[in-house]
Amino acid sequence: MKKYTILLLFFSWLKGYSQDVVFKSEANTFPLVTQKEASAIYYDKNDFEGVEIAVKNLQNDIEAVTGKRPSVSTSAISKTVVIIGTLGHSKIIDQMVQKGRFDTKSLKGKWEKFQRFVVKNPIKGVKEALVIVGSDKRGTIYGVYDLSEKIGVSPWHFWADVPTKKHAEIYVSKTIFTLDEPKVKYRGIFLNDEAPCLSGWTHEKNGGFNQKLYTSIFELILRLKGNYLWPAMWGNAFHVDDPMNPVLADKYGVVIGTSHHEPLMRAHDEWRRYGKNKGPWDYSKNDSTLREFWRESVQQRYKYENIFSVGMRGDGDEPMSNQTATTLLEKIVDDQRKIIAEVSGKPASEKPQLWALYKEVQDYYDQGMRVPDDITLLLCDDNWGNIRKLPALDAKPRKGGYGIYYHFDYVGGPRNYKWVNTNPLPRIWEQMHLAYEYKAREIWIVNVGDLKPMELPISFFLDYAWNPEKIGTAELPNYTQKWAKATFGEAHSTEIASYLDKYAKYNARVKPELLNAKTYSLVGSNSEWSSVVKEYTDLANAASQTYELIEPAYKDAYYQLVLYPILACSNLYEMYYAQAQNQHAVEANCTDANKWADKVEEHFKRDQELSDYFNHTLANGKWNHYADQTHIGYTYWQQPNKNTMPKVTRIEDGEESTGEFPSVLETYREAPADFKGFIEEGGYVSMEAAHFQRKTAQGNISWETIPDIGRTGDGVTIFPVNIPAITLNKNSPKLEYDMYWFTKGEAELSLILSPTLAFNANKGLKIAFSIDDKLPQILEMHADASMKEWENMVSANAKYLKTKVNINEPGKHMLKIWAMDPAVVLQKIVIDAKGLPATHLGPPESKIIR
Repeated sequence: MKKYTILLLFFSWLKGYSQDVVFKSEANTFPLVTQKEASAIYYDKNDFEGVEIAVKNLQNDIEAVTGKRPSVSTSAISKTVVIIGTLGHSKIIDQMVQKGRFDTKSLKGKWEKFQRFVVKNPIKGVKEALVIVGSDKRGTIYGVYDLSEKIGVSPWHFWADVPTKKHAEIYVSKTIFTLDEPKVKYRGIFLNDEAPCLSGWTHEKNGGFNQKLYTSIFELILRLKGNYLWPAMWGNAFHVDDPMNPVLADKYGVVIGTSHHEPLMRAHDEWRRYGKNKGPWDYSKNDSTLREFWRESVQQRYKYENIFSVGMRGDGDEPMSNQTATTLLEKIVDDQRKIIAEVSGKPASEKPQLWALYKEVQDYYDQGMRVPDDITLLLCDDNWGNIRKLPALDAKPRKGGYGIYYHFDYVGGPRNYKWVNTNPLPRIWEQMHLAYEYKAREIWIVNVGDLKPMELPISFFLDYAWNPEKIGTAELPNYTQKWAKATFGEAHSTEIASYLDKYAKYNARVKPELLNAKTYSLVGSNSEWSSVVKEYTDLANAASQTYELIEPAYKDAYYQLVLYPILACSNLYEMYYAQAQNQHAVEANCTDANKWADKVEEHFKRDQELSDYFNHTLANGKWNHYADQTHIGYTYWQQPNKNTMPKVTRIEDGEESTGEFPSVLETYREAPADFKGFIEEGGYVSMEAAHFQRKTAQGNISWETIPDIGRTGDGVTIFPVNIPAITLNKNSPKLEYDMYWFTKGEAELSLILSPTLAFNANKGLKIAFSIDDKLPQILEMHADASMKEWENMVSANAKYLKTKVNINEPGKHMLKIWAMDPAVVLQKIVIDAKGLPATHLGPPESKIIR
């Protein structure tokens, strides 16, 4: 075997943006497209149909980039070719293996792995070939789409109108390239809450939830190197709405599942259509009918590559029972597995299955219910991005492993959030990093609502799932910029990335559907309300300026991915700020009330104008209905039928303008010249958690900063996260904050944390603090487990731990924060000795002398 066929010259483990593809001839490169011609593409007609689909898409992609269309053949060979095939399923690939042209040791038996390399004289008549070979069907498909992405075709070329940058030539490095196997086995998205946007759009453009819609989604998932889909399910039924849906999913190579309350591949709407006249959805009263209902599904759908959900919830995504009916649910799972075995003639363990511990179903597990070891336990978040449960650190490995069901979108209390993206990447990273380190690695599925406008978080979620070990806190700030560069080109990628990060951060402070006139405070000459409005209007102005500068080809993609959500949310902030000012002016009997009422009307109309542009003008109306989601006028958790302007009041006679509330804060003198740290001002000290003066570690346990995870800054937590609780001692890891106080006496300490749940078997998480040399005091993050406290936490996207402290005398003091449990992310610290007015984000950071 020749050395060049077995020597691994180079591995690039990170997905995306490496320099293994260039656009001019260089040494040690393969000519994919030259000034004269494009290299022919060869594949075996007996390979998987999904490989053929990917090959033909590559043909189209190369033409889109260069204007030259490569020939695709299953027989004819030229001197320079691209050979694409799956190990054991491609005759030409297997012939090359037999002749010793490359080594299969690193591919054989692997899951979804590919290699790309160049071989001289691979077969008779071919001088040189670029080879893309997969260990299995999807391995080959990923190898093809990885090349497409490298030459400049975005996975979002259809779903976000991302243009393809033109090049006359394309050359591929001759070094061996692979992404290795994915670390998470099944990685996918759930189309949910799909009305009015996705449903309205696909009925107009595609005629329904049919193969025309789904093939575009299959392609997107595979281009993003995902492999798993839960189809739209409210009023829709994937397998029966278009019988070709499952057939094409299987051909493309996408694994289909059903949501947590749709057992054995039967959509919820199938019961509405075919089952309701046969009795209740109640196994204790109608078991034989339900078994037959499920058996029909297994008979029709077992043959496809899919994952069967097992278990049962109530009809319409409700609890099955008011009690935890463990015995009944165990029988249901046992009967479902008998159906699988009887229909297939094989052990039930041969068909992948999951049991989703969603909402009340987790109570069944917590009270001792277990399922067979081959079933994946799909652990869930609380619908607001906070994982509820993770495997114990000492849990025995399961054959079926553990997975995570996560949310970017939700319909339910305390408020629906469906309109725009509210999911900052650092927050997704923090929770999914936790899941990975606790070995929940079999399935990652995320609820993405209508698909748009979740493009960036979807990309991140699937990229991160491929290999979480390659995106750490140091790489997080670069991810959005790489994505922006790949999507919009290099010229404006830095500022575009900052826009994307900022708008998600601002929207995470409070979901737009929860925003109202009372959210932020009007108190002070530079009030919290005026500050957040300025942040958003500054962002909108900058994003608008960039829109004018970018190339015309990028404008449609830029508008939908960047500009629309920023303009619409900035406008929303201005509208509610105007309403807050109107209310204040009315209370003060000020004639400014009328001016602010006019502004509310103006911004309400502007909201509709922005939606109309998105629906009817953007991309010549391609995305009509995708801006139909109501988002103004909520009165409880469910969305209003239509947007309703916030209430305003006008007055006929009144006083002159009062402006904002006067400031209640005082400014004190400077600290001593030799002091370094935070200075009390106005009776409080406010500190961003990442601005500590010192930190100490204990062995391999250390404090690390998670960039931009906080509502107003970075966050700080301890790594690694997969460690037992720390027994508090003098050597425990701690943070130290130096403060200079002019006030003495009792004060309120507030630790503002990222909202994390008691995922550790409901034991709860702890953190401790001390001031100066006093003994540490322990604060329990989950001492209050009430529904009201949870609603407060998710609504504010922050957990507040408050207690009384004493500043015994003016002068220098030190606050120490002591680590006790992992996964406690500290964002901000406030010590208030004067009773500050309530604010949503806490007071601005105090002056700090470094």
